[in-house]
Amino acid sequence: MHEELNVLVAKAKQLESEMLAEIREGRQKFGYEMEGRVVRFDAAVSAEHRKMAKSLAPYLLEAKWLNIITAPMIWFCVLPILFMDVVAEVYQFVCFPIYGIPKVRRRDYVVMDRGRLLYLNSMERFNCVYCGYVNGVLAYVQEVAGRTEQHWCPIKHAVSLKTRHSRYQHFLDYGDAEQYCKRLEEVRRDFADLKKASMSAALPLNSRIN
Repeated sequence: MHEELNVLVAKAKQLESEMLAEIREGRQKFGYEMEGRVVRFDAAVSAEHRKMAKSLAPYLLEAKWLNIITAPMIWFCVLPILFMDVVAEVYQFVCFPIYGIPKVRRRDYVVMDRGRLLYLNSMERFNCVYCGYVNGVLAYVQEVAGRTEQHWCPIKHAVSLKTRHSRYQHFLDYGDAEQYCKRLEEVRRDFADLKKASMSAALPLNSRIN
């Protein structure tokens, strides 16, 4: 069992190395660097991007009229998303310390960096920022809910799920009454991987890439 674990750890490290190498290659190819969480494009690349951006007027004139009519419905969705965002933040701030659950770092999920792409016009940048926010909040809330589920009901479903949150793999098997009785308290407090990941995240990604 110990040898299998070592093999899995080695594979995970190899995959991380490959991922960092791919990120480094992408940055060099497209002419940008990261300063913390801020993207900095080379001046020449930024100038070229500005030339490639489609003007707003032609962009709107070429848009399908049904897209324009339905756009307000998409933007209206920001109201429940904002509410969900605030509730999730307050909820985990109040409850997670009581339950002994590590808090979810919102910035790991809500990323809105596409607004800095100068080959997009102002409308495209707005749409990209909006999509980044909405999908980021949904992913953030799912993680908050997943950690909560691990504490209160860490049991897998009998039916195969289309998607699973990050904590699902730690849950107990459906119908395994013996393990539930023996290991419930252990599983609901098993966040060691998150604490280890948090320590690793203390080292900026840029330093690992460079």
